[in-house]
Amino acid sequence: PDMPASPSKAHAGAAQANSWFGPPDGVDSTLIQEAFGGRGWSGIGSAPPSQPTSEAAGAPYFFRVYRAFLNARAVLALTLLGLIGVLHAAGTETPGWMKWMTLGYAGLAWLVWWWPSQRRPAPAQQSTLRPRQVLGSVGVDLAFFSGLHYLTGSSVNSQALLVLPVLMAGVLMPRIMALGTAAVATLNLLGSAALQLVQGQTQITQLMTQAGLTGIGLFAIAILANELATRLAREERSARGSLELARQQAELNRLVLDEMTEGVMVVDRRGRVRTANPAARRLLSAHRIASNAPFQLRGVPAWHPLVEAVERAINHPLQAEGGQEIRLRFDDQSQRELRLRVRFTRSPAPPQQDARREDMCVMLLEDLRTVRARQRQDKLASMGRMSAGIAHEIRNPLAAIAQANALLAEDALQPGQQKLTQMIGSNVDRLKHIVDDILTVAPGVRPPAPAIDPVETVMAICNEWRSTHRIATGVDSLFEIDVSGCHPGPKQIPLRVRFEPEHLQRVLVNLLDNALRYNSGEPGAILLSLRWLASVTPEGLLMLSVGNDGEPIQPDTERALFEPFFSTSSRGTGLGLYISRELCERHGASIDYRQHPPSVRHRNEFFITMPVDSPADSPFTA
Repeated sequence: PDMPASPSKAHAGAAQANSWFGPPDGVDSTLIQEAFGGRGWSGIGSAPPSQPTSEAAGAPYFFRVYRAFLNARAVLALTLLGLIGVLHAAGTETPGWMKWMTLGYAGLAWLVWWWPSQRRPAPAQQSTLRPRQVLGSVGVDLAFFSGLHYLTGSSVNSQALLVLPVLMAGVLMPRIMALGTAAVATLNLLGSAALQLVQGQTQITQLMTQAGLTGIGLFAIAILANELATRLAREERSARGSLELARQQAELNRLVLDEMTEGVMVVDRRGRVRTANPAARRLLSAHRIASNAPFQLRGVPAWHPLVEAVERAINHPLQAEGGQEIRLRFDDQSQRELRLRVRFTRSPAPPQQDARREDMCVMLLEDLRTVRARQRQDKLASMGRMSAGIAHEIRNPLAAIAQANALLAEDALQPGQQKLTQMIGSNVDRLKHIVDDILTVAPGVRPPAPAIDPVETVMAICNEWRSTHRIATGVDSLFEIDVSGCHPGPKQIPLRVRFEPEHLQRVLVNLLDNALRYNSGEPGAILLSLRWLASVTPEGLLMLSVGNDGEPIQPDTERALFEPFFSTSSRGTGLGLYISRELCERHGASIDYRQHPPSVRHRNEFFITMPVDSPADSPFTA
């Protein structure tokens, strides 16, 4: 089913009223988004994190502080120009040198602020000002404010302006340079006081004391600012390191969850799926993978059993730990049975209690077919080891029985005795065949399979099988072969797969025998096709399929097709398809069955998909 990208406001309000979980307990989702870097396997938050609104938003601590000081210098320059303009408008005439000095300082301040090289974020390794930056900011400020103090004397108190360059040096320069800047500013204050003494000022003690106290304050500002800046920079480096570790962990989690065969979904209190790995999105759709999260879980008829299961898990959290089985019915009338487990970071409170519940839960989904197949595999693995041992023990007495029966057959003169020895011989051969089948699929170390030409090998097997069963060739033949879908292109090497020829013959003959047993008997009733398919790898896959036009296999029979000792024939061992699957898996291939709609003639189709052993650029076209 199609899933809405996000619920409407009205729908969100309804979801809030019918909340699965209580109100949020103060967890800020932006922190999680920041840790995930705004990306992930389907997005942790309901929306991606906001992008930086300026060039410095994501820059290191040093550059942000440096740009803040440049902004402060530009604002101060505008303020001084505005003050001169206000004085001029009020009728107070200011000296011309002050106007030109202020105008020059404002021009330099705004030039440094605007200069492109100063607007680009500083390298991550830069922690102090470069010499050119020192001259363009701290040097210009010291020169202008000191000159202004010398020229205005005691008429204008401009000592406080020296705090800006000293503070800037304390924050953005090493401690020795910050102390040097404070010393230069203090010497300028003392020199200005001495100059006023030469000019005839009588308040020398007051001027020197004021200059000394201001210098002490500048030294204190430089030391404190440098210490605080050092600690802040150290804390920022530690925080950035922790954030980088969190991002690496989030990326690792994303890779692990993407490769999981089990579906994982994170659902919030409004029923919105915040996160869903590819396995979960495949389980929620009938024939294709569902769209990326976030999406609303409520409102889709096919997912209604899932919603009810989650509500039951909230009302009975202890039962949710063990899991529950649900069945999804899709729009095309197909069904999928799932095993659902719900996990809470803390147990949710019962609905009748007035308590806060957890904001999110984790839902674990598994296809019941996969679960049952895994259980069967575990049982079959233990049975296989036991059966292999039993088969070895049966071989010796079976050989003795066969030898004794051969001796009896030599002395059997009456027809009844000959018939009994023939019955014993046929059943001994049958038991030998079963023992060989069991030992064939028994685990063990085997050499790598050779690379074979599938077209040539399959044609040879089919010709031999056709000759054995005396099936005629031609237009009216019962058996048709189609290998047109895997012919290589011009000037390309032949197609190769890695498969033991004897094993491939055993698998293919078993499929052909089944098709011969259950076909309609009309010309072209059995169809073998071989074609190349594109896949995630450049080499692609080779599909070998055997179809027949007999009656479709019943659902109960289909579920047990590849189980051992299951057969619809009274004389069958029930190991043919089981051994075929084991041999295919041994060579990295897979075998399966599918039933086509009535419009297709060959409704029953067994198909084998095997990886192609070819160069990186596949020359084969379907």
